[in-house]
Amino acid sequence: MAAPKAPLLGGAKKDVALDETVFGAEVKPHLVHEAVRAEFNAHRQGTHAAKSRGLVSGGRSKPWRQKGTGRARAGTIRAAQFTGGGVVFAPQPRDYDLKVNKKAARAALRAALSDHAAGGTLALLDDGSFDAPSTKSAAELLAKWGGETPAVVVVNDQDDAVAKSFRNLDRVVVTLPSELEVSEVVWARSLLISQAALPLVETRAS
Repeated sequence: MAAPKAPLLGGAKKDVALDETVFGAEVKPHLVHEAVRAEFNAHRQGTHAAKSRGLVSGGRSKPWRQKGTGRARAGTIRAAQFTGGGVVFAPQPRDYDLKVNKKAARAALRAALSDHAAGGTLALLDDGSFDAPSTKSAAELLAKWGGETPAVVVVNDQDDAVAKSFRNLDRVVVTLPSELEVSEVVWARSLLISQAALPLVETRAS
């Protein structure tokens, strides 16, 4: 099997060979699903809450006597059927985090990256392509390559010009290798990685 390659944008027109262990890995959908689900759950705050009948105020005594009124018996106005009463099975703050082993998380990231490499939706960005921020140049570069949106651009923390050039484009997300999530890679229809960020992405996925 030939080593995966990606076109180099913004510089000499050529294809760059990629690390086969990272960009030529086996795609395991169940691991990708598990990682994406865990990332989505990690973003949930879990602060929702409501008062049960034990938490609402009032209702120290029976609202009316047990018999003779013609009404259903009631012990407290804290019950759910009364206005201002407690909520049945009230939601309480909880933690939605799911545990994913580091080995499985790295395998999921490799699978997502390999899917882009195999589909031709992955490209590398030459380090010297942006001397100064230019959103127009970034849009033209994506259009010339044929990259579709939504797109994810992975840059090094020193690539300020690249980050500022792409961050104002519609449906384009700029992120760092340390913050790259599997869900972002799956969501993106095009993935652009700067040459400076490529070793960091490979290290994280290895």
